[in-house]
Amino acid sequence: MLKPLGDRLIVKPTEAEEKTAGGILLPDTAKEKPQQGEVIAIGPGKLLDSGKTIPMDVKVGETIYYAKYGGTEVKIGADDYVILRQDDVLAVIEK
Repeated sequence: MLKPLGDRLIVKPTEAEEKTAGGILLPDTAKEKPQQGEVIAIGPGKLLDSGKTIPMDVKVGETIYYAKYGGTEVKIGADDYVILRQDDVLAVIEK
């Protein structure tokens, strides 16, 4: 598994909708890029110039919304992940 550094986190994106609200099936090329996913791993936090580390606001297991074009997509085996900076996280979905 990947271990994120600094203020980065690893997210497993949720699958994009395969149907529209009207029931029309969408091909892969027409699907929206996912903006929601589950946090799989987090780094230690942001390192300041003073040497102090600011802890992460998000936790492993939380579901988040993130910036549409934020992060870097990686594939490990058959699984897709997104590596984001904490600044790319827009909101945590509370259950």
